[in-house]
Amino acid sequence: MKVILKADVKGTGKKGDVVEVADGYGRNFLVKKGLATIATADSVHAAQQKKESEAFHKAEEIKATKALAASIDGKTVVVKIKVGENGKVFGSVTAANVADALAAMGYEIDKKKIKMDSLKTVGSFPAEIRLMENVTSKITVTVEGL
Repeated sequence: MKVILKADVKGTGKKGDVVEVADGYGRNFLVKKGLATIATADSVHAAQQKKESEAFHKAEEIKATKALAASIDGKTVVVKIKVGENGKVFGSVTAANVADALAAMGYEIDKKKIKMDSLKTVGSFPAEIRLMENVTSKITVTVEGL
């Protein structure tokens, strides 16, 4: 019996796969628990179209992310913060501060994607933006006093 999996099933397949299973296993376990539907010609075609669509959208997302990474790479971000007399920063410059500065430049980057040390002095420091797996950009964070 052929079924289309609605969820990942250990030992059987991943979500969206069309798999051949024993009649009893398919009817009494997979379909009954809602983990699969019985495969018909129309449903197999629909599942194939959905997989192709998801692959296309994922490729488009990767392309857009790589373009964003290329446009950010090498930029210098200036963060202004209150400093004491000897140039020591009150508090520290965090990824949230850098994300806000990037937003002011027109780049919407989540603070969790910015990897850097906490900066406690005035100067220029490297930072890395990991937009997705294997897509990174390097920027320079310049800390200036108010």
